[in-house]
Amino acid sequence: VKFAPLPRTRKRMFSVLCAATAVLGASGFVPQSPPLRPARVRAAAAAEAAPAPAPAEASPAAPKAPGTGSAGGSLAAEVRSDFPILSVERCPGQPLVYLDSAASSQKPAVVLDALDSFYREANANVHRGAHFLAGRATERYEAARDKVASFVNAARREEIVFTRGATEAINLVAQTWGAANLGPGDEVILSVAEHHSNLVPWQILAEKQGVLLQFVQLDEEQRYDLEHLKELLVPGRTKLVSLAHVSNVLGAVNPVAEVAALAQKAGARVLVDACQSVPHMPVDVQALGADWIVASGHKMCGPTGIGFLWGKYEVLEASPPWQGGGEMIDEVFLDHSTYALPPGRFEAGTPAIAQAVGLGAACDYLSNIGMDKIHQHEVALGEKLWAALSDPALGLRLLGPSPEACRAAAWESCERGALVAFEARGEDGDGEGGAQGAHASDLTFFLDQDGVAVRSGHHCTQPLHRSLGLAASTRASLYLYNDEADISKLVESLKEALEMLK
Repeated sequence: VKFAPLPRTRKRMFSVLCAATAVLGASGFVPQSPPLRPARVRAAAAAEAAPAPAPAEASPAAPKAPGTGSAGGSLAAEVRSDFPILSVERCPGQPLVYLDSAASSQKPAVVLDALDSFYREANANVHRGAHFLAGRATERYEAARDKVASFVNAARREEIVFTRGATEAINLVAQTWGAANLGPGDEVILSVAEHHSNLVPWQILAEKQGVLLQFVQLDEEQRYDLEHLKELLVPGRTKLVSLAHVSNVLGAVNPVAEVAALAQKAGARVLVDACQSVPHMPVDVQALGADWIVASGHKMCGPTGIGFLWGKYEVLEASPPWQGGGEMIDEVFLDHSTYALPPGRFEAGTPAIAQAVGLGAACDYLSNIGMDKIHQHEVALGEKLWAALSDPALGLRLLGPSPEACRAAAWESCERGALVAFEARGEDGDGEGGAQGAHASDLTFFLDQDGVAVRSGHHCTQPLHRSLGLAASTRASLYLYNDEADISKLVESLKEALEMLK
């Protein structure tokens, strides 16, 4: 089928039709004709339907040794079978290529088993019961805290506070330490590249308490501008610097240790959004120099609904509680209450017990593989992803610093994470606003038809996208279970989708 070029107005209408198709599919509607798919996929499906010749006699294959696979013993070959969902097919004969782990990772069987085991063998409320199941539940819940503490090298287990995720953890810091320590004239330094979860809580606090927000800009290579930070830091006025360890759009590792050292000289505290670093590289909270880090379990092979805040114990101990209720108290009287020590002070009510157990299992799983090994795999694979998407034939504008620009940065830790966000420019070189550029939502729809799962939108970074002159971008993100074949499939499908959307 030859598709004629679509005018821009019709492209927008086409996006609506694509969205409507997705809604009908989700509701159980089954079309009478096959879904629109690239010619290559249709040809493959037709070939599959044809009678297959009888296979030739073959000698039985020798069993594979543990830790080896078809991709030359790559990490992905070793671990891919640990993730049951990765065997799911987009449609019969069309394997799923999952490239959206920056939004949420997939879960290994050991995590699923830990959740199932908890509900089958240990389900009870924690801390308040004297019976057998209550003791077993409490033991597994607190063992998970130990595992998280070890995973990030916390100085003591009481520095780990379980939350619903990183967003709740940042709000916790803002509404406890921030509410108690920040007032009119005080300044909080963020950056233009922050996730909304590291912007909006501070905006709410600023509106209530008269705090001034300052923003570090990007340098010419779209890296965190350390020189601009130095200009913004004012001893006695700057009280907090908060930044992402790895940008979820630009992909670069930010200079957290350098930022922490500069902030400490100015008398400011440091919070690090580690959602895109803790799952992908070794993170030592004692070496970073920060006062808090936050992370989400669902991005590191754990369940949804669980994350953690790590904070220096003396900072947590000096902070007031946030939510009131059971668990977070010491004693309660009719006219006042006293509060538990951290971390209990910040874990009001019944916690997400099974989810915490699952997060502990995820920490075990990643630790058994080795975070250094995962990091090396992803750095190498990320550079190949960048190189593949840099092909001039694709006509893409890649966001963030190149691997070369990272290596040339003033800080030693600068490198690219295993994700690349991009916009599809048209033949005239324009992107979202150009007459020939493919809209991110349309592009993602057609990639999905080919079994390739990527993400489109502003990725919860609207200010960053505005600063780059974009409304949206497309993002491909990798994890330990991805390999070069996934990158090849992405590029192949991109070429077909871009040709279709001309």
